[in-house]
Amino acid sequence: MSEPDKTSEDAAEMTPEPEEFEDSAVEAVDENDVAEGSGEDDADEGPRMRARRERMERRDAQRRAIALEQGRREAKAAAKGKQVDQNKAAGRGKVQGLHTLLLAVLLTLIAVGLGAVLYFTPLMSVRQTVVTGTGVVTQEDVLGALNIAKGTRLLQVDTAAAADRVASIRRVASARVQCEYPSTLRVTIVERVPVAAWAGGDGTHLIDRDGVDFANEPPPPGIPVLDVVAPGPQDPTTKAALQVLTSLAPDLARQVAKVAAPSVSSITLTLDDGRTIVWGTTDRTAEKAEKLGALLTQPGRMYDVSSPDLPTVK
Repeated sequence: MSEPDKTSEDAAEMTPEPEEFEDSAVEAVDENDVAEGSGEDDADEGPRMRARRERMERRDAQRRAIALEQGRREAKAAAKGKQVDQNKAAGRGKVQGLHTLLLAVLLTLIAVGLGAVLYFTPLMSVRQTVVTGTGVVTQEDVLGALNIAKGTRLLQVDTAAAADRVASIRRVASARVQCEYPSTLRVTIVERVPVAAWAGGDGTHLIDRDGVDFANEPPPPGIPVLDVVAPGPQDPTTKAALQVLTSLAPDLARQVAKVAAPSVSSITLTLDDGRTIVWGTTDRTAEKAEKLGALLTQPGRMYDVSSPDLPTVK
């Protein structure tokens, strides 16, 4: 290559681009304008100063636009990430809910299957019946009223109905039937206890403390005669006479041979030795029983506690 050409290339390389030249020229001129016009009023702005100011404003606007766009993109990315997290959390919640539902269904099926096995198969059936509380009532009487055969599935036993059947025995005051798994049926009864005897046309009837006539047989020793018109659990005179009788101390109650109640306000007791106690009504029964204990220590044939404030002996 010739020397002139090389010189031309070097000159070309050293020649600045038009835009760079313009910027540098503008900056140089702007600096001169600033230096020269520093003492002039701001209102007298030259063309170059205006161009430089406009260029700076454009650059500021561009930087603001870039910053706004970057903030928008960041906000959009953050919102998208949050939505993804929410979707993941919702997905996990749905999966957990599905697992819980499947577990509940599985447990239900297992319980139903187990119940069906126990209900329809002899795995848990009656192989033994235990009866407690019997005295005069025999175990055979209870089993006959119970009427539940061996081999019956325990889950098929209606214990309430079975207890009602046992309680229908006259001498049974209450009954309870329980299933004891895997194969036992337990029956517990409470027998009626006689507190008085009533002489009827068909013989002597035993009466318990509730006024229930539960047996036709001679009374045990120490059971007084109940003298009322029509004994029964709903008869007012029967209830009044039995209330007085059961309020006495056991030692004194054993001395009573007869309790008579022609009405609820004229109750009298007759002791084994022939002494008579005028009780009157059932009012203040506990107080009357207390006064009578001290009154009987005095000699006499008739003891009146119908007025406990003024008991008398005759």
